[in-house]
Amino acid sequence: MNEAAKAFLQHVWIQITDIYDKENKRISELPKRSMLQAGIRDYLRVAWRRPERNDGYGHIYIDVDEPFDWSDSSYKSEAGPYIEQMTEEIWIREFFPALLERVENMFLAGSYSPVFFDYRFELVLEYDRDDSVLHHSMILINEDKRQALKERMDSFIQVKIMPDLPVLPDKNDEFFFARNLMNPDLFEQKQECVDPLIQRLRDKLRSNRNRAEGWAAEYTSAFKGWAEERFLNRYFVQSGNYGLEWALKGADEREELDSDALEFFIYAALRIGATEPKTRQQYLELAVQLGSENAAAYLKQGSGRFESARASQLFQGNANDILQTIDIRILSEEEAAYGEALQYITDLLKQGFPKGYKLTLKSKAKQYLPVKKMAKSHLHQFFGNALGYPALYPRIAQYAELAMEPFAWYGDVEPGEKSVMPGTYAIFGLGLYTDAFDSLVLRYMKLVDTEHQSLQDSFAEAYIDAHGLTPKSMGMLVSILLGSSESAKPLKSVSIDRPELAEVVLSELADKEMHEREHVLYMLFGSRSKLMNLAKKAAFPLKDKLEQMLDWIR
Repeated sequence: MNEAAKAFLQHVWIQITDIYDKENKRISELPKRSMLQAGIRDYLRVAWRRPERNDGYGHIYIDVDEPFDWSDSSYKSEAGPYIEQMTEEIWIREFFPALLERVENMFLAGSYSPVFFDYRFELVLEYDRDDSVLHHSMILINEDKRQALKERMDSFIQVKIMPDLPVLPDKNDEFFFARNLMNPDLFEQKQECVDPLIQRLRDKLRSNRNRAEGWAAEYTSAFKGWAEERFLNRYFVQSGNYGLEWALKGADEREELDSDALEFFIYAALRIGATEPKTRQQYLELAVQLGSENAAAYLKQGSGRFESARASQLFQGNANDILQTIDIRILSEEEAAYGEALQYITDLLKQGFPKGYKLTLKSKAKQYLPVKKMAKSHLHQFFGNALGYPALYPRIAQYAELAMEPFAWYGDVEPGEKSVMPGTYAIFGLGLYTDAFDSLVLRYMKLVDTEHQSLQDSFAEAYIDAHGLTPKSMGMLVSILLGSSESAKPLKSVSIDRPELAEVVLSELADKEMHEREHVLYMLFGSRSKLMNLAKKAAFPLKDKLEQMLDWIR
């Protein structure tokens, strides 16, 4: 070997082994890791950068993790005089093969912790030339380790995924399970192979909101990783701010189109869209640039499983289940127009259209519910307008029955404190304007996710303003408060100043859990001390009833 190459190799190898020895000690002391992780270290880059002012011999950079463009986590050292003798031929024909041989021997030898190396390892060499940076890389595969991981993956599916509840995988395994599903070394990248497993775990976790959201986040991230690392970079180059946009490569620069991979990319876009609709649209538009007729059809009219358009002299409606959008245009501001539009939306839901859709509305009327903090979205506006026609109430209630789904959200606003469960606008409106559908309001309050939705807290104040306080409305108010969030603040417009109102509170809370009683009483009175003061000032029989409540609040 050339003496310069030998000196450079000796320099970097001392650093690499020193880094790896320390890393091996750290990794060996880590807590038990997932059975679906073959190992940790899967990347090594050795780079030489020229001196900035032709002063010295430049610097050597060693990265044991694939670096981000904006990061500076390299192990850095000064190069020696041998660097002046390194030619491009020496770099490629002598230094890199020698480095590769040493790394491969280390990778396969098993001298480090069993989980130190992944089954797949990328070695990268970079060095500055006069006007560019030369990049040379090689992928190493430990076939025994890959096959062992594949067998563990198969066993995991049979033991943890396919059996019925209560069998569930450990939460820490979900990250690796999702990414292994997107790894062509371990799993065939076809919808019919991947989707049943994603859906199976999704169904098993449905009743656990936090786990279900966590699993959705993991497989969404895994799909995006596959799309960007294994598909898009074959046909596009990243552009724009932070590389979030993709520009199509020239015909002579991009690979020959892989139709199977394109089909899987479109499937990935659809799966990602459940939580990231903007990414779904971006990916489908990129697929169109690659000539996908399916992607073009999805963007234009959806999957074709639903009635994508309906029109009359009174309204026009369009729906796209892939984008999860419904567009409504009211041509005549009258009851019949809203009745027809409402029927179209209801019919879509009956057919299985996504309940968390986003609605766009063109209408001259702009009516909204008198509920503080409620987003003034087009969807809110549509139901605010429709609720102006009492004859439509039964049909609005029918829609709401279909729309309600726990742990689901309309797509009319960005995820956050104004996000609401499907059916919310319809049900709140019915609850404010009539008492004919109180049973529907009660079912809603039992279904609403009080941990992740808080808009129902504002509904309580609006309900009092609409109905006042009577024994009947008091019973409804208690039920509404039972559905309020833990962050809800005490009501300002409530005065329990009559025995019949206090009796309703006692009756409604009699069979409730202690924490539920305390929560409702906090909402009604603000604190135990305030309730105690009211009881002291009250006359019998109100005094007696308020004193009974003191046993339920701390």
